[in-house]
Amino acid sequence: MADPRLTAPPALRPLYEVPAVAADLYEEVADCPACILAKTRTHTVPGSGPMPADLMLIGEGPGQREDELGLPFVGRSGQFLDELLGTIGRSRQDVYVTNVVKCRPPGNRDPEPAEIAACRGYLDRQITMVRPRVIATLGRFSMARWFPGERISSIHGRALRAGSTWVVPMYHPAAALRTGSLREVMKQDFQQIPALLASAPADEAPRP
Repeated sequence: MADPRLTAPPALRPLYEVPAVAADLYEEVADCPACILAKTRTHTVPGSGPMPADLMLIGEGPGQREDELGLPFVGRSGQFLDELLGTIGRSRQDVYVTNVVKCRPPGNRDPEPAEIAACRGYLDRQITMVRPRVIATLGRFSMARWFPGERISSIHGRALRAGSTWVVPMYHPAAALRTGSLREVMKQDFQQIPALLASAPADEAPRP
């Protein structure tokens, strides 16, 4: 299998840097046979960004472009995410980005409960390594971990304290690409992040 870094756009190549603390985890993900997605993936997509990082973004699952390159949020949704980060003075190089599942569901379908469960341990370990002050969940599948039974349309932008970490549910960028009115909603929700970062203590471990 060809190394995706050889064909990735130059601007994305820094995102392939693996934090030393996560090297073993990324190797485990690369060889993971824990669910049916292992049979159809091109590349695993464990995550990107520094560890630790004060801001962690958790999406749903890789799409076609992510599966090709082995990086999260590098398609059209990723371009909008980069735009959102820019509105709060941040970039992909200083935040940690991942998904609840690390392999692309076929046809970009929703991840199934068994697939989310198979990746749960990886996400737990990532949260522990990242030690974020704020976690932004992007979409209903990552939201459900902290807000079970809730509707994203009802609670988007309403932060919850989980240990020392603020968790703020947000729409997935893909939803804003489908429904233009959500673009401004997401921008407004993102504007909360700097204040949440400032108010979160840095001396406690987050609760996975």
